[in-house]
Amino acid sequence: MTVVALGVHIVDVLARPVESIPAGQDTHLLEQIRVTAAGAAAATAVDLAALGVPVASVGAVGDDELGDLLVMMMGRRGVDVTGVVRRRGEQTAASILPIRPDGGRPSFHVPGANLGLAVADVGRERILGARVVHLGGMDVTWGLYDPAFFALLDEARAAGTIITMDLLSNMPDLMQGVRSFLPHVDYLLPNEEQALLMSGAGSAEEAALALLAEGPSAVLVTLGADGSLIAEAEGVTRVPALDVEVVDTTGCGDAYCAGFIAGLVDGRDVAGAARLGTELAARVAGGLGSDAGLDGARALREEK
Repeated sequence: MTVVALGVHIVDVLARPVESIPAGQDTHLLEQIRVTAAGAAAATAVDLAALGVPVASVGAVGDDELGDLLVMMMGRRGVDVTGVVRRRGEQTAASILPIRPDGGRPSFHVPGANLGLAVADVGRERILGARVVHLGGMDVTWGLYDPAFFALLDEARAAGTIITMDLLSNMPDLMQGVRSFLPHVDYLLPNEEQALLMSGAGSAEEAALALLAEGPSAVLVTLGADGSLIAEAEGVTRVPALDVEVVDTTGCGDAYCAGFIAGLVDGRDVAGAARLGTELAARVAGGLGSDAGLDGARALREEK
């Protein structure tokens, strides 16, 4: 596979628009309810497949019906799911997302089988054979905080594989630990809150530069409506967001990562790859769920 997306796999159940939780046994009628493949690895894999990039996903789900559904949805989207392991007796990670009218997304979440993903599940040959390995949600995959996994990443990088990394949570207790991955990745793609928590800096630009000093070739911080910034040895570049009507922000960061990775695969420079990520994220923001707006996404790769 050209890309391996390794890490968090979640089933999202989304509903919109939700202005309040009904009292007692009351019912509110909504416009949409959807179920999607989500998580920092699974959603990025689905987006990459929509862009026409050959992609395999590696992660852990339960042997329950949610796991059946997640594997089926990803396979239908064109993702190689042979690297997704099934955990007997465990629940597949899942979230319920009541989407507010402004696109905000509070969450009810069960982490499930993601917490048990381990080095033995990864598959050495799969990692060494990829052009890009995307680490999605390493802040919650504690079984991969392992010197053997870091050594595998270093071996892959030495052979020419590009390592990218995104995070899942904004939990302060998890942000410091994930810094142990920074010497082993090429591109870090946190959101602004994650970057600030990881670095302890006072601004997104200061955070990006501080994290850059810990090992990556570039740090790309997503800033929501303010676009993103790129910190490299040569300096800091800003990429503006596109002006779109936001329906739901779920999966926008994953789409940004997918577009960025596709741009690297196509030979774009870092800023050009970030612009492709911005375009895909804007599409996803215009619909409900992390796989919204993907029809016709392949054409974005032809727009240099």
